[in-house]
Amino acid sequence: MSEAVIIGGVRTPFVRAGGELGDVSAPELGVQVVRELLYRHDVKPGLVEELICGNVASPVDSANVARVIALRAGIPRDRIAHTVNRNCASGFEAVTEAMARIEYGRARVVVAVGADSMSNVPLLFRKQFGEKLFELSKARSPLQKLKRIVRFRPSDFTPLIGLKLGLTDPVSGLIMGDTAEKLAREYHISRDEQDQFALASHLKAVEALKAGRLSAETMTLYPPPAAIPIPQDIGPRENQSLTALGKLAPYFDRRWGSVTVGNSCGVTDGAVALLLMDRDYAESHGWRPVGRFRAAEYAGCDPARMGLGPVYATAKAFESAGLTMNDIDLVELNEAFAAQVLACQRGFEAPPTDCPACGGGARLRRVPDEKLNVNGGAIALGHPVGATGARLILTLLQELERRGQSMGLATLCIGGGQGGAVVVERLAA
Repeated sequence: MSEAVIIGGVRTPFVRAGGELGDVSAPELGVQVVRELLYRHDVKPGLVEELICGNVASPVDSANVARVIALRAGIPRDRIAHTVNRNCASGFEAVTEAMARIEYGRARVVVAVGADSMSNVPLLFRKQFGEKLFELSKARSPLQKLKRIVRFRPSDFTPLIGLKLGLTDPVSGLIMGDTAEKLAREYHISRDEQDQFALASHLKAVEALKAGRLSAETMTLYPPPAAIPIPQDIGPRENQSLTALGKLAPYFDRRWGSVTVGNSCGVTDGAVALLLMDRDYAESHGWRPVGRFRAAEYAGCDPARMGLGPVYATAKAFESAGLTMNDIDLVELNEAFAAQVLACQRGFEAPPTDCPACGGGARLRRVPDEKLNVNGGAIALGHPVGATGARLILTLLQELERRGQSMGLATLCIGGGQGGAVVVERLAA
């Protein structure tokens, strides 16, 4: 088998939905980041053999987002592209599929993309409303049209919020925030703990932006119509405080809950692209790999406790790689909710009994605070669902490189009851 390595990556700034990137589609975000990736690494589009894109909020006018991105980014028409959706781990899936394509000799140069514009998730209408509109369109005479118009009811014009539907698991019936509330109660995680964690995420992200640690992975965007430059993430709050967080009402369980918009990830727009190559091909043509994969695993769990997915997936990844948490220098664990990350920390200490790979927890332990999300996480930076998995890997490799450290774990929970975990090893120059 060939060895898949990561040559580098880049991402757009992450911007809260409805903000400065509100008019930019997911395919266009992907085009911008792929063009920048190829430019930064001096890769001609014709060298790319395949593009794989993770995308969740699939735009109706771009059924295969990956193909649209590839063609508009200048990759030749005879190259292939496909879109993957593993909910919150769609960016992960794009990377791990690219890795597999290279390992099995199907390609030597693959671009893995994660992209989502949550600003553009559409409002929907019920089926009966569409049926009534269809009948109205067939009416010819004024009388026929009037008869069909009077059949409409006020409820027909009430839209369904696509984003809310997409964040609700149809099996458990729970919206993602309710699963976080469930974990908060199960693991006795207080509101204060959650707010403290959220504050730390903002403080770390603000400090990382000021120090320029995130600038190496972020490109500047010039979105229409004003083309005002966006050089960095819009989300981390320099003036965030426990007082401000404490004033926010619970959002999902209004009466008894503790999960708020302040200790949850932001609804965000953004895109990430990573360049993967066959190691022999890369080194023989002058590209220096920055990292390689030690393991990439997915695991299933109870959809109602989906936030624990990282515990299950990390146990599998460590088992595959022959590693333990003690071998890991840095961890990027997606901050879907503060309660969810804190529950995973407790799960790493005392793994769930239904985790077959946990083996009693011999390979796991709580992640030390100084190793966890050292530049902040999704509570501050945001969570464009299809892009986040790729962002975790990119941010992890950049920070390992900066610190001269070796081994990193990127992991996240997946709506619907799964977890994903990737162990990467930095390759020194």
